[in-house]
Amino acid sequence: MPKVVAPQELDQIAELIAQYPDGIGMESLAQALGAGISRRTLQRRLSTLIEQKRIISEGEGRAIKYRLAPITGTMNAVLEPLTMQATAEVYVPTSPAGEEIKAYVRQPRQQRKPVSYRNEFLEQYHPNQTAYLPESLRAQLHSLGRSPAEQTPAGTFARDILNRLLIDLSWASSKLEGNTYSRLDTERLIEFGQAAEGKDALETQMILNHKTAIEYLVRDTEHAGITPETIIALHAFLSDGLMPDPLTCGRLRKRAVEIGGSVYLPIAMPQRLEELFNIVMSMAAEIHDPFEQSFFLMVHLPYLQPFEDVNKRVSRLAANIPLIQHNLCPLSFIDVPQQAYVDAMLGVYELNRIELLRDVFVWAYERSCQQYVAVQQQLVPPDTFRLRYRNELTEAVRAIVRGGQPANKTEIRAAMPATVVKKDRPRFVALVLEEFQTLHAGNAIRFGLRPLEFAAWQERNAQHG
Repeated sequence: MPKVVAPQELDQIAELIAQYPDGIGMESLAQALGAGISRRTLQRRLSTLIEQKRIISEGEGRAIKYRLAPITGTMNAVLEPLTMQATAEVYVPTSPAGEEIKAYVRQPRQQRKPVSYRNEFLEQYHPNQTAYLPESLRAQLHSLGRSPAEQTPAGTFARDILNRLLIDLSWASSKLEGNTYSRLDTERLIEFGQAAEGKDALETQMILNHKTAIEYLVRDTEHAGITPETIIALHAFLSDGLMPDPLTCGRLRKRAVEIGGSVYLPIAMPQRLEELFNIVMSMAAEIHDPFEQSFFLMVHLPYLQPFEDVNKRVSRLAANIPLIQHNLCPLSFIDVPQQAYVDAMLGVYELNRIELLRDVFVWAYERSCQQYVAVQQQLVPPDTFRLRYRNELTEAVRAIVRGGQPANKTEIRAAMPATVVKKDRPRFVALVLEEFQTLHAGNAIRFGLRPLEFAAWQERNAQHG
């Protein structure tokens, strides 16, 4: 009986070949793969990939080269006099493995085999040994996501671009749930509290919930880590006012759930669910690479479905935790096609295959990085004095605004925390004065101040001024 080849072995070879658009020869392939595979075994693997139409061979004898098979398709166009109309689905670029998953999940529901939660899917993953994202891909993502705040305390870069991140991530993540708010509507809601006309109140609530959850992750980086408590807190923020039973907000589910449009049935036993949730979080916390950690959470939190609803939203924000902590460009999900994301999740649910979700993840991250390139270039190099006293700065600004006091040297000295070293106090006063020069309702959120709070302080001081 022929030996069954693990899909990962074929994927490794296919991913290596994908790095050489003009093709790669047998010798070069063998060298790149190392001594762990014999030439004869490699030939068999290549033959299998050719049979699966994942790669093609060109040339003859020693000059033969292998490259990825082109993705082809057909399109029907309706031609009329002087006009041509064609419709095409908006999707992300997909790998051959991703195309296989897409083809399967696009079948009618009755043609797909019903499946339940498989412990083996989680058991097969060993942190820092198993890799859903190959090393070369992780290196590429690190290069893309590097920020000017690389050597600064955790969360610095996310705080620097917080206003932009609040709008982008709140809008894009909500849009994946079918929310009809436009990006401009979202910006008005987040910055000025203006709900869009004609929109369902639940859509407005969804956007505002995202805003609160993102602020929690960015502001409280010391406590918002890869822990069960953080994930439960995210659910509490994201599900606020959206759950039929308010008691299920911020709680692991106690009953069985179904997933619309899928033949996958998540685990039902509450005790087993809690146990698996803690195992998933424990494994995620062990992963060293932030991108692998991020993707693991995007795969296994929705697969487990620990909450009665809002699981995918929780996973998308949770995927940002390691990126925020390592000062990498965040993952905003801007422009991700809803159908591509749905297909990718169905591939995880029904096949336990991650390749299509990986395609979506990589494309989404590249897109996010493009969005933040201009922001990164405009950022001023971090002020080490400001970084050292960032907590004291927040405390002083917040105390003055909430106390309704004018922003002058006398009040700043009165509000100055005792932790400011004596020799640094004159410079600290100057720093607080600088902050008040540029403070407005839109950016006061950096200091934990709501727009209305700041507006009330502004009005009071204008009257006394």
